[in-house]
Amino acid sequence: MFLNYIKNFFLKYTLKNKWQEVSSLATTNTIKTVGLLLDETNFFKKESLIQELISSGFLESNITVIVYKEVINKKETQSRYTFNTAVLSWNGEIADTVVSQFIQTEFDLLVSYYETEKAILLLITNNSKAKFKVGFSSIDKRLHHLTITTGIENYTIFVHELCKYLKILNKIEL
Repeated sequence: MFLNYIKNFFLKYTLKNKWQEVSSLATTNTIKTVGLLLDETNFFKKESLIQELISSGFLESNITVIVYKEVINKKETQSRYTFNTAVLSWNGEIADTVVSQFIQTEFDLLVSYYETEKAILLLITNNSKAKFKVGFSSIDKRLHHLTITTGIENYTIFVHELCKYLKILNKIEL
């Protein structure tokens, strides 16, 4: 436990020194593929959030979800791919193929659905090849193109605000 704390501390320190502002919005492509990075430590309604995205016009087949959980119970079955800090090596590299593939996928939209800064989630968001990144305003502003000010439990408000601003930016047609 203590070693994980030290590992996370040094990773956060390294990340904050390497962060760069996200690139400006050079493309005006509409959003088709969505990557959802979800922290299930404080938010347990992942399926409701996904259904809200689907009801807002995103296709279920175009939504890729990975879930972070601090402690994974081996006896519990997971409906989505779930990972924890065990996929993180000491030098700050992701050792899991599914998470690495998620980072390398060029999603049209990455939704970072977490409001507490955790080193592994920050690393995935920072290294993601997504074209447009959205997250909560409680997370460092340099990671996202668009931040939404709401609580993590208000997923309907989050999705509504997300769609409203994506429509204003001509990223979606609803």
